[in-house]
Amino acid sequence: MSRRHVRLSGTIVPGREAARRRFARLRRAGTRIVFTNGVFDLLHVGHLSLLEAARAHGDALVVGVNTDASVRRLKGKGRPIVPLRERMEMLARLVPVDYVVPFGEDTPARLIAAVRPAVLVKGGDYRVSEIVGRETVEKAGGRVVRVRLLRGRSTSRLIGRARRAFRKA
Repeated sequence: MSRRHVRLSGTIVPGREAARRRFARLRRAGTRIVFTNGVFDLLHVGHLSLLEAARAHGDALVVGVNTDASVRRLKGKGRPIVPLRERMEMLARLVPVDYVVPFGEDTPARLIAAVRPAVLVKGGDYRVSEIVGRETVEKAGGRVVRVRLLRGRSTSRLIGRARRAFRKA
């Protein structure tokens, strides 16, 4: 199937300014916007669990995705394994995801300020005080939710398993 025939269930929003305009309209219409973010390299069941839990907190789930350059800065050489465009397309095809927006900074703080979600969701591996954007969301009357992660499910663990298997082969 060629790219132009790909049917996405969610919408890829090209950047922060487009997000600011789109989500302002949704907020005015009374839509309860939920935001979460991550790298989402090598999608796995842990990612899906987080996204499903996040979506349950509102009417529209916005997923911020680190660009390739920001992933390299944060995760090091060799990452991401899957390029940004493909990561965004994969996320946009998942049932819980309504919008996908890339961000190039090391944190999603500026994107969160543009989206202005009613609910900010992160995994339970973060302490509330560590969650980027918490102050922005709470100051606007929103709330922060931590969701339980599935034990043993992580991209780093998958990469480690693949490397060990490759060495044995």
